[in-house]
This record gives sequence, structure tokens and C-alpha cells, in this order.
Amino acid sequence: MKLIKSSDVIEIIKSIGIVFGDIGTSPLYTLNALIFFVSKPADIFGLVSLIVWTLVILVCIEYAWLATSLGSRGEGGTIVLLEQLTPLLKSTRTVAIVTFLAFIDISLFMGDGVITPAVTILNAVEGVLVWEGLKWLPQTALVVAACLIAIGLFVLQRRGVERVSVAFGPIMLIWFVALAVTGFISIIHYPAILGAINPLHGFKFLVEHGAISFLVLASVVLCATGSEALYADMGHLGRLPILRAWYFIFIALVLSYLGQGAFLITHPGVVRVLQEMVFFQSPFLYVPFFILGIIASVIASQALISGVFSVVYQGIMTGVLPRLKVDYTSRILRSQVYIGTANWMLLSLVLFMIIKFQQSLHLIYAYGLAVTGSMLLTGFIMACIFYLRRSWIKFAMAVVVTGVDAVFFTSTLSKFSFGGYYSFLIALIPFSIILIYTRGQRRKHEALSPVSKEEFLSAYDACLSTEKLKGTALFFVRDEEAVPSYVMRTMFRNKIVYEDTVFVHMVTSDKPFGVTGFFKEELVPGVRIFEIHQGYMEVLDIEQVLRTADIDPLVIFYGMHEIITKNPLWRVYAVIDRLSPSFAQFYQLPPHKLHGVITLVEM
Repeated sequence: MKLIKSSDVIEIIKSIGIVFGDIGTSPLYTLNALIFFVSKPADIFGLVSLIVWTLVILVCIEYAWLATSLGSRGEGGTIVLLEQLTPLLKSTRTVAIVTFLAFIDISLFMGDGVITPAVTILNAVEGVLVWEGLKWLPQTALVVAACLIAIGLFVLQRRGVERVSVAFGPIMLIWFVALAVTGFISIIHYPAILGAINPLHGFKFLVEHGAISFLVLASVVLCATGSEALYADMGHLGRLPILRAWYFIFIALVLSYLGQGAFLITHPGVVRVLQEMVFFQSPFLYVPFFILGIIASVIASQALISGVFSVVYQGIMTGVLPRLKVDYTSRILRSQVYIGTANWMLLSLVLFMIIKFQQSLHLIYAYGLAVTGSMLLTGFIMACIFYLRRSWIKFAMAVVVTGVDAVFFTSTLSKFSFGGYYSFLIALIPFSIILIYTRGQRRKHEALSPVSKEEFLSAYDACLSTEKLKGTALFFVRDEEAVPSYVMRTMFRNKIVYEDTVFVHMVTSDKPFGVTGFFKEELVPGVRIFEIHQGYMEVLDIEQVLRTADIDPLVIFYGMHEIITKNPLWRVYAVIDRLSPSFAQFYQLPPHKLHGVITLVEM
């Protein structure tokens, strides 16, 4: 048996703090949302059985096995799946459809990132109502407390995930131990509940309750919320520590749900199952458990926030989302980033959800649409990848889990009228930005009317008699087969021609990390093309790449655009384009060498 090194243990504990907070706090509210469907002990057996097998199918199979097997150099997420699927497709129409679905998946994941902090923090704070002497507290006070906790969490984000995980990992480890121990104690008092592991109990419940079962499944799926972070957060610590942590967490969760089921059978009429179970076992120990629950809810929110940062950064680097200011919070893990714009937008929406719904139970009734929608699309994309790679066993399993995802998603549509539509409304924000930005970028590129290399060479030949400036000038070009209009205007209209001109063409590869720079070709003596290939999660230091290639530019030109339009859609794009950091700002190019060339673009 291979022993786990102490360094591996540290990474496992870190992954518990970063990745599993959301799914780890699901026991706080999952059974609370299901007790209304309980009329006899057999119902509890059925519900617990459904929860256990939902964890097996959606988390163990879909994410822990299938999704993580599709990670690229330890990086995960929807964009990783898209980058792997696109090269396998032959039809451009199919690529467009799959890309569109991936955009929806990304947007739903961000919508989930808003509701998760709201429901977990508010639910944990409401645990104070278990004390008989504090039931008089007004709900407004609990809402204010939840808002203050959320604000504190988002303020901490600038410190970086690595520092946060150092503190959160051990705390979450204690939380999962507490879940396992308290669940085990209840199981001892009613060991028959172990029979709920049998999937036949869940199947029997679904058959007996008919159409009501659909409503039940809409709440059962809450036990798997946060499982998507298991894949999206792979880049923070890698696949192996996350999977090793999941073995322990899965056992802790199963023990907790079995224990809650046993407590519900022996103590019918409880409302907050987990919290009342712990209070019954030890009123004295409930105080630290209550505090631990609040901290765990904060960590649950952290898992989704980290995932959102990763997805947004992937979107920026692949051109799906506009450039935003990015702070790199770890010198060791390059994928750990802080994106202030995304952080404060998330906080605003989280506070809105807490204030709007007031009670965690109301949020629970609205929770699940974005989660199951994201799971469904992830399952479909994975099935396509496995099919095209002819990995038949994984393809068959992906089809099964996608079918299960479809059932859960259909069931959560029943939550639409209870506020579930907020998931779609929130997801509509990033989805609209993605569509407007990607279409706007294409339209702007067309409006800029770049010229072919042949036209450029012809114009260059015509100015050979022009006296050239000494030194090297850099121009950034988007397409190596076309020369931007700002280059033509600078060199030939303004007659700024250097003896050594280098066109820098940047290519984002389908790998998360890695940087290579090389001279691709020489168009004519004195004009060369230098190509930089970068991973879509790579922190690119352009100056370092240039130094490695012995390029010491005297001046760096880059294009800037002022958009003129009467079209309402392009006006929105113009605002996004204006608010985004410029190319030079994003890549932190040396300001004393920079010359921005403004071009008026009519769209």
C-alpha cells in the first residue's frame, strides 16, 4: 500500500478548504426542504436513499470520475471541455452550437455562484433559532448578520485563495469530522437506517408518490450543489488531492445524512434536522457547532467564488469575456487569481438575494435551476467528447448521468414560480456580456479592414527610399495573415519606419499552461513575425518572452479604438470595450516604450 506523504496531506486539507465547502454545507438544509414529504418512516428511508445515490451518480461518477478525467494539465471547467471538444468536430455549424451551449453552461455556473453564498450563510445564521431563548430574534436581525458575513467574505478575497485555504482547510476538516461523528451517534440509536443505502428504497419512494416525486427530486438535488466546483477548481490544487479528499468527504456526508434520517424517525416534527440533532445530542457542544457552521458556510461560498474567478479568467484569456483587471495572488499556483470586478458584482447580487428572500427556506425553494442546468450541459459535452474519442465505457456512463441530470433539471423547473427564475435572470447577465462581446469583437475586426500581407509588402516596397529610424519597433497583430490598419497608418502615412520591425502575433493554445516564443518568418528584410503561444491559464510576461528571444524594442505600438455607432447593441459593446483595460495595461507592458495608435471604428 502506497503511503501518502505529509506534503500530500497538506494539499488534501487545502483542497477541502477550497473545493468542498458548498457540498459540505448541504447537510444543513437538504433534509429541511424534504420533511414536508414525510408521512411515515418508509418515506425517510426513501429520501435518504435518494440523497445517497444522488451523491454517487452526480458527484462520484459525473464529476469525480468522468469530468476530472478530462482535465488538461490539472485545469478544469467548462472552457476546458470546450477546448477539448472543438478540435474533434468537423462542422463549423456544430462548433457554433457547442460553443453556444458552453456559453450557457458558463453563465449558469456564475448564477449558481450567487445563490450559494446567500443560502448557506443565511441558513447557518438561522441556526441560532434552535435555542429556545433566542426564538424571539426578528428575521431582519438575521438578514443583517448574514449580509455582514457576506461582505466580510468578499473583502477577504483580495488576500488570495492560497492564504485563505491555509485557514479554511483545517476548519473544514473539523466540520466534516463533526458531520461524521454526529451522524454516527444518531445511527447507533437507530441502526436500521443503514438499510437506506439500498437504492430500492429510493425507487420505491418514487413509484409510490408518483407526480409528487418530481417535486421531491427538485430538493434532493440540493445535496449535490457545489459538485461542479470539484471540477472547476481543479487548477487550484490539481486532480489527485481533490479526489483523495473526496473519499473522506463522501463517507462523512453519507454518515451525516443517514444520521439525520435516523434522528428524523426517532424525533418526528423537527424543522432544522441537522442543527436540532446536534443540539439534542449535546446542548453544550451545539455552541461551537453553530459557530463552526457559520464558518463552514463562509467556506462554502469561497468554493464557488474561487470557481467563478477561474472561469472568468479562462474566459478572458480565450477571448470569450472582455479583459478585466486581474491580480495574481500566488507565486506558486499561477491559476490563483483575484478579479475585482467579478468579486464586487458577485457581492452585490448575493446581498440582493439575501435581502430579497429574507429566509433560507425561501431561497432553498428557488435554488437548483442553475445547478442542474449546468450539470446537464456538462454531462452532454462530456458525452460528446467520449463518443468522438471512442471511449465507449465512459461514453455510456456519461449518457446515463446526462439522463439523470435531465430528470433533475426538469424537476427543478417546478421551482421557477417560487423564485427560481432569478437563477436565469442572474445567468443572463454574463451570458449577454459573452454574446455581445464575442460578436462585437468580430464586428470590430471586420470594421477595422485589415489589409493582406501582399498589400502591406507592396506599400513597404514603395517606401524603401524612406529613411529608417534606428532600433526595433514592435507591432501587435491579431491575425498573421492580415496587417491591422493602425500599422499601415503608422508606417506609411506617418512615415514611422524602423530598421527592424517585428510583428508580434499571440496565439492562445488549447492547453492551460506553457509559453513559447519564436520567429515564424521574415516577410522582407527588416520585417519579421514573432509568434507567442500561451496557455489559456498562463500568466504571460511578454517582456520576459521578448528578452528570451533577444528582442529589445525601442518602441512598442499597439492599437486603440474609439467606436462610433448608432446601433444600440454596438453601443453596449462600445461601453464594455471602453471600460476594459487596454492591451498594454492588461499585459503590463513598459509604459516608457508604449505608443497607442487610436483608430475610429464605425460599426
